[in-house]
Amino acid sequence: MSCVKGCKMAKKVYLDYASTTYVSSEVLNEMLPCFNAIYGNANSLHSFGREASSIVDRARDRIRNAIGAAKSNEIYFTSGGTEANNWALRGLAHAYSEKGKHIIVSSIEHKSVLDACACLEEEGFEVSYLSVDKNGLVNLGELIHLIRKDTILISIMAVNNEIGTIQNVKAIAKIAHDYGVIFHTDACQAVGAIKLNVQDMEIDAMSISGHKVYGPKGVGALYVKEGIRIENLIYGGSQERGKRGGTVNVAEVAGFGKAVEIANRDIVINQQKLRSVREYFLNAVKERIEYVEVNGHQMQKVNGILNLFIEMVDKESLLMLLDLEGVAVSAGSACTSNSIEQSHVLKAIGCDDERANSSLRFSFGKNTTKQDLDFAVDALVKSVEKLRSISALTKAGRR
Repeated sequence: MSCVKGCKMAKKVYLDYASTTYVSSEVLNEMLPCFNAIYGNANSLHSFGREASSIVDRARDRIRNAIGAAKSNEIYFTSGGTEANNWALRGLAHAYSEKGKHIIVSSIEHKSVLDACACLEEEGFEVSYLSVDKNGLVNLGELIHLIRKDTILISIMAVNNEIGTIQNVKAIAKIAHDYGVIFHTDACQAVGAIKLNVQDMEIDAMSISGHKVYGPKGVGALYVKEGIRIENLIYGGSQERGKRGGTVNVAEVAGFGKAVEIANRDIVINQQKLRSVREYFLNAVKERIEYVEVNGHQMQKVNGILNLFIEMVDKESLLMLLDLEGVAVSAGSACTSNSIEQSHVLKAIGCDDERANSSLRFSFGKNTTKQDLDFAVDALVKSVEKLRSISALTKAGRR
């Protein structure tokens, strides 16, 4: 409905970039010709197909360069991070099942990894779930203790999507290789946030996604080091070197490649800006709201994610009040935010029910402004005060 003449549109602030980002103008410009000017099937042999294929090849090269892969043919396009994670877990597990059926993952992995593991357990595989400390870091000593002769795969995410903790991926990969085990990492939240080099970090397989880095939704990639076997994902076509059949979505692949290239190109300046944004927001919140604590590691974390425990409020009520005020945040992963269950990540780092039920994730983007943050803090103060005024904990004089 159009606004009545003279009225002002209500301000809205988006602080949920860990869930998804908008498509940047550079990326959109890269995609637009693929919708009507360059419309050939990338697997067709004629000139229209070759033109589309060259765009796909360029995107593959851009991703290879950004993640430090040795060859472009180690990059397989998928429909996103969830598919890449499922393919990695299931494809690698079945490809190496003759060597063993034991897999190790951390307890704070994305649901696409945990649910894939649950499915593998039903198929006869055994999965060990590596615990984390209060900061969200896995214990390397415990990891070594869990490795067995029949362990074939270790999968530990590079950056946690709820609390932002950065794992010691290179050290984990080295341990895996010392014991002859394949290492996979979910790096969907890591691209553009930390420097990635799959060769230097000794990564065998890695999942990434387009919509976390200002690219389109519905596209991602799985890096698989040359020489590592993986079972086919989709049968019925020669696309992706016969591993994943189906007509390639040239427009999304083009946008994805450009988005990853930009994320890698601008990583230093973007991370400096995000660090400043996060610290400004956190300081403003702590100045105006009592009893607020940060969940996760205080230092070893990405700059764009801030998970806050705000005492004496219910997270779902707070999220809804903030939405009414025009501020978009999250109670956790977008893939599980519609669930009434507590965050498995917060539970894994030792949060009790009260803390888990009173924590929200604020995540920032490269275009988040000081004015956006001031607006969000005002809304947060107003919403918290309202909830605490009716909180049983407050009335009971807990503080």
